[in-house]
Amino acid sequence: MTALRIATRGSALALAQARWVAARIETELSQPTELLPIKTSGDRLQGISLAEVGGKGLFVKEIEEAVLAGRADLAVHSAKDLPAAIAAGLALVAWPQREDPRDALVARERGARLKTLRPGARLGTGSVRRGAQLRALRPDLEVVPLRGNVTTRLQKLEAEGLDAVVLACAGLVRLGLADRIDERISTEVVLPAVAQGTLAVEARADSVLGRTLAALSDANAERSALAERAFLVRLQGDCNVPLAALAEAIPGGLLRVRGLVSSTDGRTIVRGEARGADAVATGEAAAQQILAQGGDRVLAQLRREAMR
Repeated sequence: MTALRIATRGSALALAQARWVAARIETELSQPTELLPIKTSGDRLQGISLAEVGGKGLFVKEIEEAVLAGRADLAVHSAKDLPAAIAAGLALVAWPQREDPRDALVARERGARLKTLRPGARLGTGSVRRGAQLRALRPDLEVVPLRGNVTTRLQKLEAEGLDAVVLACAGLVRLGLADRIDERISTEVVLPAVAQGTLAVEARADSVLGRTLAALSDANAERSALAERAFLVRLQGDCNVPLAALAEAIPGGLLRVRGLVSSTDGRTIVRGEARGADAVATGEAAAQQILAQGGDRVLAQLRREAMR
């Protein structure tokens, strides 16, 4: 039987995630697999702000091209790296079980918490979303831009004299580094990125393989991802926009979707919340609430700033 070729980024985290999906395919679908690591534009442009060079799509462009060209049969992505629109001819066919969606504080002084960091502490993050919310919570902090994979960012904690870095809990857990987390930051304090902690399996649209891979989906993960991505699409979010959303199941078969959009300095944050049974409609409703409360003006200003 021919092995299914799985396209993935080549970072340690991406490979760990792809291997996890590959193991499920081999066990549950009785299909052999092989990984096809691909160095994306985003990986090659280390040290440059994603907002300056094209955004999150740089982490998926070459991977999607490999699937479309037939060099790979499917791809595994960190869903938070996916732009609002994926390549024509492809579909997101499975959403495996979600890992912890929260952000993690990793401190140089073990046991530190966000609220106990010293005044003026240097806090590293590569995310405009995290930076905006952290500045709103602790205006005294020096938020330091940070790029690189998880290991590189942890090394910079010491090498660049940072007091702490903020990463995704999910990535640390998947790399076996959960014990390095000093605080799993409550979503009431810092709202996570759209689909953070979720993996997305992508294949050619309307393919038999895509329908087969749908068996890997977790119903709760899929529902939350659809709601959060509907929120993203409605606000036309990209990496220039400090935007966050989290969908959670609540009693009665409903979803609660909380979202926000912020100015980059964190001084203006517009929040929205919606509850409903339909994932996409609920995500869109949370986004619409934000637009109605002034989020449209925040977004317009952010886009003017991005064009300068």
